[in-house]
Amino acid sequence: MLQMKIGDKAVNVEWENNESVQALRDLCTDKPLTIQMSMYGGFEQVGSLGRSLPRDDQQTTTGAGDIVLYSGNQIVVFYGANSWAYTRLGHITDQNAAGMSKLLGNGDVTITLSLK
Repeated sequence: MLQMKIGDKAVNVEWENNESVQALRDLCTDKPLTIQMSMYGGFEQVGSLGRSLPRDDQQTTTGAGDIVLYSGNQIVVFYGANSWAYTRLGHITDQNAAGMSKLLGNGDVTITLSLK
């Protein structure tokens, strides 16, 4: 199972069942994947994966806690809402909008993905 930490806080994620998430898991096979995220637009954190993953972009409206793939090579975690063409990766289930804003809305963060 794929796990996510935002900084040192583990969060529960309900991952999508798609090629993109499988490719993300594959990136974590040998060691955890650490991604430096940057605040963008006042509603999301964006970080480069360093490689492209399979994608199936669809026009969607995101909300706080949504995790998506953008342009095939960037992971985005939302603490607000946006409408754009993304590939859905998952949703953080143990944080509400206020919790997501607290985790992501106060400067750049690091996320770590690992296999459990």
